[in-house]
Amino acid sequence: MPIEKTYLELSEDNGASHKFYEVVMEETTVTIRYGRIGTDGSAQTQQFGNPEEARKFAAKKIKEKSSKGYAEAVIGLRQKRARTVTRRMIDSPASSGTTSGTASRSRQSPQPPTLKAPLLWSFQGGSTAFGIFIDSRSCWIGNEAGRVFKLNHEGEVQSQYQLPDGVKCIIADNDWIYLGCDDGNVYDLTGKVPRVAYEISEEVDIYWLDIRNGLLGVSDGKGGVTVINYNDEEQWHKKGQGQAAWMVRCDESGWVIAGDSQGVTCYDGVDGTQVWNVKTDSVLFGWQEREAVYAGTGSGKIYALSKQGELLKTYKADAAVYSCATAENGKYVFAGDNNGSVYCFNENGDRLWKLSTGCGSACSMQYHLGKIYIVTTQGTLACMDASEEAIQNAQQGILPTTKSIAAPAPVAVAETTALETVTQVTGGANAAGVVLKCVKEGGKLRMKVMTSGYQDWYVQFPNNLRQEGAVYLVDEIREAAQGGFYRAYGNIFGLES
Repeated sequence: MPIEKTYLELSEDNGASHKFYEVVMEETTVTIRYGRIGTDGSAQTQQFGNPEEARKFAAKKIKEKSSKGYAEAVIGLRQKRARTVTRRMIDSPASSGTTSGTASRSRQSPQPPTLKAPLLWSFQGGSTAFGIFIDSRSCWIGNEAGRVFKLNHEGEVQSQYQLPDGVKCIIADNDWIYLGCDDGNVYDLTGKVPRVAYEISEEVDIYWLDIRNGLLGVSDGKGGVTVINYNDEEQWHKKGQGQAAWMVRCDESGWVIAGDSQGVTCYDGVDGTQVWNVKTDSVLFGWQEREAVYAGTGSGKIYALSKQGELLKTYKADAAVYSCATAENGKYVFAGDNNGSVYCFNENGDRLWKLSTGCGSACSMQYHLGKIYIVTTQGTLACMDASEEAIQNAQQGILPTTKSIAAPAPVAVAETTALETVTQVTGGANAAGVVLKCVKEGGKLRMKVMTSGYQDWYVQFPNNLRQEGAVYLVDEIREAAQGGFYRAYGNIFGLES
């Protein structure tokens, strides 16, 4: 029996949709492939008892899509549409707190020269970098060229990845490391191969991301906030009071806090109900502690707000604040401005010092164990000694010798759908790895645990790897903090029968 193939596309002039849908029938097998035009998309395969059942199912799916505006097309005739991508122009700072919230800002008057910061080492990534995450084990940097590096605390490269597009941010959620990419995907970096954990609609002009206990918050160019659950399904979307939502933070208690051109708003993470709103200057960055959030603004102010919406303190820099961070519980507040300076304030709002990075403006920053880590407009990940002695020396012009580290040669773009196959040794919950199976329930592909000793819960698992009936082996699954589902952790393999 010949293979029957139907290829459909839906591409609207206003950019709302640019998708394909392909149905391939071969005897009793129907394979459906779908996604954005110009990409490989995702595929699902189903088996039927006889060719007539397969043909009936294929005709039904084609009719459903045709009724939604899809039409037959030629593969490759339409090209991949460029995704809307907005980046902050950090070298063009805001002149006041009344900016419109767009990415381009008007330049302020130059500031007087500032003493240099005591940098211990600097890693040259080669392209402006927004992504940073630091913990006791590693230092991560991701840049606009899509290059991602994992370093130790001496600045030495431990591993690297090449993603398809620029990196928005690097996020930690418990033991998971996620990376938000300008291609609209959020990648899980816990295994040796980056995996697509979430796929965000191409209609969303992503500005920032945050994840807490598997719940993804996305803020966008129109000032909107979208929350996506562990199964990569949109839970809710709300439009904020302003535009350009550069800040989104997901709280441990389930709140989602966003900042845009008009201020900071807190939403209930379950249904998006507004909890509170505080008017501020145009927000350009957000940091979160357990009891407070910090919003850096175009006016040079950093607003400290309690999780109940109370204004706790205002800190003032000399220029637009594009990044901020705190020491534990806000004991110290740090800020990076558009002129390449880093500030430190005490919890009372007093400025303690201001120093020049010497390697560009800090697009993002993090404080960790007495050191400040920044990623900059020059593509540098720099480690700064923030101890009292080092700062006092720097204020007298005495600096340590900065170790400069060059990036290694680039690697190929990661094949996020590549799946190595292995065989499984039988066993229970203590066996090496956990067996999962992809099943169809309620018209959707779900992941269920086959290894004994686990609850009958769904598992968070990459959508673009799911194929009905397929069996997989993962390093671990871990119960979500709020319970009710598991999360795959580490490497994923196809399991041979």
